[in-house]
Amino acid sequence: MSNADYFGELQWLPEAKAKLKNIPYFVRTQARQRIEQLAREAEQGIVTAELVEQARLEFGQ
Repeated sequence: MSNADYFGELQWLPEAKAKLKNIPYFVRTQARQRIEQLAREAEQGIVTAELVEQARLEFGQ
């Protein structure tokens, strides 16, 4: 089983969804993938606002 399959669908907290919407549309898909990757690497089944912020900083937005 790959890491991507480990948790299946991740749960996004409302605050995390709101922060994702603040990321520019043209990079949002990439950002979402990176955010979910970070969650899986941290063995978290829930995407938090902190993870979204971490990915946003990586993208330099």
